[in-house]
Amino acid sequence: MSEIREMLVESATKIMKDFCTKELINEAESGVWAEDLWNIVEESGLTTIAVPEEAGGTGGSYGDALSLLRIAGKYSAPIPLAETLLANWLLAEVGLPISSKPLTLSPVDNNVVTFNETEGGWGVSGIVKQVPWASLVEGIVVVGKFKDQYMIAKIDPNNCLISQGSNLAGEPRNNIEIQNQFVPSNGVAFGTDGLVSRFAHLGILVKSVLMAGALERVLELTTAYTKERSQFGRPIHRFQAIQHHLASLSGETAAAKVVTDYGIEAIDINQFETEAMIAKIRVGEAASISVPIAHQVLGAIGFTDEHILQHSTRRLWAWRDENGTEVEWAEKFGEQVINAGPEALWPSVTGINKNPISSH
Repeated sequence: MSEIREMLVESATKIMKDFCTKELINEAESGVWAEDLWNIVEESGLTTIAVPEEAGGTGGSYGDALSLLRIAGKYSAPIPLAETLLANWLLAEVGLPISSKPLTLSPVDNNVVTFNETEGGWGVSGIVKQVPWASLVEGIVVVGKFKDQYMIAKIDPNNCLISQGSNLAGEPRNNIEIQNQFVPSNGVAFGTDGLVSRFAHLGILVKSVLMAGALERVLELTTAYTKERSQFGRPIHRFQAIQHHLASLSGETAAAKVVTDYGIEAIDINQFETEAMIAKIRVGEAASISVPIAHQVLGAIGFTDEHILQHSTRRLWAWRDENGTEVEWAEKFGEQVINAGPEALWPSVTGINKNPISSH
């Protein structure tokens, strides 16, 4: 880890620890905007990391930003930081203006957005489902099509019909209807199949990193509880059954960290699609194993509003099903392995970052 990344992680950890209290997260899940947290994040330049300075960003690398997002996931930060970063990265990539304000990026799969050329610009129409944080952001970056050409633009959520909704973690997930919203020509850019595919994989790597952070928090809270809770005159972490649970939980958390570190390393050299798929598969599996263990160790108290374990475990359950489940990505990865042929299997196992199995 570079010195700059270490400083970034240290600063982000302090901010998230100080601001992401149980009360703030509970309020955010009831619909209250976490203004103070967002303001400090924005003032610190964390919403434009990995956007070049000449494009108006803070600079740094994707790896720096993903290291930041692992901290945000660990402390259940109730703000659209990941979505804003993804939106800004796409805007910068296609030469459109970025923003330090809260943004989101609409999902591409199973949604239809059309662009129609009009005088002085474009009319954007369509229905997009499950848009993260759409009801609370200042701009929605949409990816649609004009004929067979991908088009990208930032639209105003105030001019959309937005249905209220949320995921299991209480984070806004809204369906939006865009009714021929006008965007001037200089606010629209063309995209390619490769660009859209790359951002789909970037999205799953971002989600995997958030989940890896949440798993670290689950391990911390569970371990701490076993030291505080006593039965038969001694802390429960001294019982062999509990030690077995903690060993399993530690192993799954370590696996999630290693596989996402691999993805972060890969994205720094811009060859990360395969690593992103593997990360979502493995971290999803780790979440499926770890959450039941944590709740079994803590008993009923882990489910209650009074305990903060449920902030992390509900996010893990929600995020596991977003951007494709581990089963869906495992099927796609399996198809790639089969298509690459037997001669590519061993090199792919021994060196993913030099993997001849390509997602392209």
